[in-house]
Amino acid sequence: MTPEPRSGRPRASSREVLSEAACELFLEQGYDATSVSDITRRAGVSRSSFFNYFSAKSDVLWSGYDEQADAAIERLREGQPVAQCLTAIGAGLAPDALALAITNADAMGISVELDRDRAVRQFRLQRELATRFMRDGTPELAAQVRAGALSAAVLAAVWAWADRTAAGRPLAEVLDAALALA
Repeated sequence: MTPEPRSGRPRASSREVLSEAACELFLEQGYDATSVSDITRRAGVSRSSFFNYFSAKSDVLWSGYDEQADAAIERLREGQPVAQCLTAIGAGLAPDALALAITNADAMGISVELDRDRAVRQFRLQRELATRFMRDGTPELAAQVRAGALSAAVLAAVWAWADRTAAGRPLAEVLDAALALA
């Protein structure tokens, strides 16, 4: 006897489905009032499926950026040019949950979490850049300062881009301008 096909959302869900469900809930009831269980229920998946994709609720918002930053860090470690590694973040990041969260931070009640998570990611990129600069012979203080400026420029560009997404200015363009200032 052949089982009848199930209707509804498939068991295996993508990051995008979970991210969409989370953002809907964050807008409807706020970040703090939304649990991982709420997100998985909305997405139609199990709690363990959520943790296959994300380690915490806040990671839902950052997954697109994190993928691009991880790829950039890998390229930095391989010795590719720093500017090329950083601009690739802008080329690969599309409007996603992070951009939505940035533009709706107050409505989602997520401003504090975004600031905290931004600082963590900025420091991670700074650490990798400083390591690269020192490996290439830059003195430690100069490497730290330059890395701090560049990592801050990357995140500032993401914020400026998200605030202006409707104006149609691509992130790559905003990121190039920010890196030039750093």
